[in-house]
Amino acid sequence: MKLRKVSAAAATALVLALTATACGGDDGGDSSGSGSGGGGKIKIGIKYDQPGLGLKEPDGSFSGFDVDVATYVAKELGYKPDQIEWVETKSADRENALSRGDVKMIAATYSITDERKQKVDFAGPYLLAHQDLLVKADSDIKEGTDLNGKKLCSVTGSTSAQNVKDKIAPKAQLQQLGGYSECIAGLQSDQLDALTTDDAILAGFAAQEQYKGQFKLTGLKLSNENYGIGVKKGDTETVNKINDALKKMVSDGSWDKAVKENFGPANYKNEPAPKIGQIVQ
Repeated sequence: MKLRKVSAAAATALVLALTATACGGDDGGDSSGSGSGGGGKIKIGIKYDQPGLGLKEPDGSFSGFDVDVATYVAKELGYKPDQIEWVETKSADRENALSRGDVKMIAATYSITDERKQKVDFAGPYLLAHQDLLVKADSDIKEGTDLNGKKLCSVTGSTSAQNVKDKIAPKAQLQQLGGYSECIAGLQSDQLDALTTDDAILAGFAAQEQYKGQFKLTGLKLSNENYGIGVKKGDTETVNKINDALKKMVSDGSWDKAVKENFGPANYKNEPAPKIGQIVQ
């Protein structure tokens, strides 16, 4: 009996060792680190709850501009769509997900900032967004000062609404809710007057079929948000490959097509494709 137990334990250890070898590295990509798909997979962090940018559909598929950009980039790195593993990456955990190797890259409305560049490296930017306002289609709110005395919504933890109050409309009534969908429900029922965050996020919601024609963006440009693709700090090789892929996406028209498909119904007046490596302050 003792011999059998030892043999079983040895066999189990061998199986575990072989399994670990087959799984490859923990850098979110193929174990070779070459950036070529081969038979491996690549893990990419996205948002699951932002229509038009990163959304997990009821059937389990994924849609949005960030998803389209990441899919194109992955293709240029040698990965087919069925080799991509989409990983939900919440804003507060993006830097940790990269440093732990949970994902190879993150495309999730990830604004490039000096503070974040201390922890991760960025490719891009691939989209220049601005803080804006979403209001009902028949709203008389046309500029920031019109928000004085109005109820302005943003999500809990966001600084967007406070930014408006501090810089433009000191008498705005700030309302913080748990998510953008709650703010939009408040707009629909006239309990709220405006929602503020990045215009790309607002356009993504406004472009959804269930909201078609109900809302509009005011076109305010209260800040510049340079969306980049985050990678692990020090992974210069991957940054360069992603930048090459982004340049190709712009030059062959795929970038414009993705913008139109994801934001078109909202009449989103997007900025032209940004120059790779050039941050707009």
